[in-house]
Amino acid sequence: MPSMSVRIPEEIEQKLAILAESTGRTKSWITNQAIQSYLDRELWQINEIKKAIREADSGQFSIDSDVKNTFSKWGVNAG
Repeated sequence: MPSMSVRIPEEIEQKLAILAESTGRTKSWITNQAIQSYLDRELWQINEIKKAIREADSGQFSIDSDVKNTFSKWGVNAG
């Protein structure tokens, strides 16, 4: 497995040490999980944005009345 050196603020290192001690996990394991979670979430968001742009570029839009009906179901006045 590749390794990487990262500089982090003292405050984050202290939180990481507390979490590692509390959970019995290594700081490396916790850091790896945090990075994986961040990457998964960010990549999901980017892919959803790209998908929405492709849909918009192909003309797949909701008409105003559909949007208003959906918002009204949630109790929101969409104008």
